[in-house]
Amino acid sequence: MLGNYLIGLREGLEASLVVTILVAYLVRSDRRHLLPRIWGGVALAVLVSLGFGALLTFGPRGLTFEAQEAIGGSLSIVAVGFVTWMIFWMARAARSLSGELRGQIDRAAEAGRWSLVVVAMLAVGREGLETALFLWAATQTATGAHTASTVPAWQPITGAVLGIATAVVLGYLLYRGAVKINLAKFFTWTGGFLIVVAAGVLGYGFHDLQEAGVLPGLNSLAFDVSGTIDQGSWYGALLKGVFNFSPQTTWLQAAVWAAYLVTTLTIFLRGVRRRSRAQVGAKPPARDKQPA
Repeated sequence: MLGNYLIGLREGLEASLVVTILVAYLVRSDRRHLLPRIWGGVALAVLVSLGFGALLTFGPRGLTFEAQEAIGGSLSIVAVGFVTWMIFWMARAARSLSGELRGQIDRAAEAGRWSLVVVAMLAVGREGLETALFLWAATQTATGAHTASTVPAWQPITGAVLGIATAVVLGYLLYRGAVKINLAKFFTWTGGFLIVVAAGVLGYGFHDLQEAGVLPGLNSLAFDVSGTIDQGSWYGALLKGVFNFSPQTTWLQAAVWAAYLVTTLTIFLRGVRRRSRAQVGAKPPARDKQPA
């Protein structure tokens, strides 16, 4: 539940920041009459995201077990690819996001009635589609019917909804100027945690492909601690729900998990340090006080 809460919080806050920038710029440039177009685009983005989530949830039903596992595993890998790209993109683009969106608003306002609707829909819809795909993959991993997981199906969804609701409240407070948060630190910490979550989703995606018969090695286990870790316990549910830990892990699953986690986290942290050094170097030097 915690993992999905942070997914909803991070993705929701990204979307909220986009909407906040769009709305604030129109208000400050005395173009309030264009606000309904922004909200129309946001509404369309939400509907498309919900429809995509419903398609992912109910579409594979009625298929064979192998087909469901093949689809689930493939989509999990795609979801990890999207969320990884999102983590690195937001880390780089956070500082220039406001200026880019303002430029898009100016061009769209001059282009025609539906242009602003499309700008808002694309800006928010990208976050919504990424959220729907990754939440679906994480939920399937945590509550898969073929596993011994005792995580209720409603728990991951509840965590995501609470995270999105928190993001909406934070977005409103940011717009009103009631709170100021260090977005660079926020996206750094949540980005690092989501890389850990994504590693578990990726590993289980490969496990699904093994169960579908697409990949070999299903019976070649790296370890089996099912007799030691009770998935019905609080710590078993925590490991499964947050880190997608599987007591019975194949060698391929473990190798994919380790390779993704070490490689991606190393590149991410190096980028964080590089941007921090660049920011420090960009600060003007302090002037020495002249003697009276």
